[in-house]
Amino acid sequence: MEKLTYRFAGGSRALPHTAEVVGVVSSGNLEVLIESAPLNGDCAIEVNTAALGFGATWEAVMRDFHERWQLTDTRIAINDMGATPAVVSLRLDQAVETVLGGPP
Repeated sequence: MEKLTYRFAGGSRALPHTAEVVGVVSSGNLEVLIESAPLNGDCAIEVNTAALGFGATWEAVMRDFHERWQLTDTRIAINDMGATPAVVSLRLDQAVETVLGGPP
């Protein structure tokens, strides 16, 4: 297992004070836990993945996610079993939309 952490500043969209889990931990899929948390305005993401050596790809996907959603005071935990970048992006979008109650 590899653990990757990312922290992004400058977000402006706050989430309601709820926590949600979307997805499942299985081959080619992942689980995303998302919650509002006091992080001085940052968005913190922790990835636990079975696919070793893809840090640059994960960073690009997390950076793209942050640029699209601009979340503030948000904690995200990802448990991955080899999902592709497209699946990761879809699950992250699903997690945010679930917390917000629908698409933006």
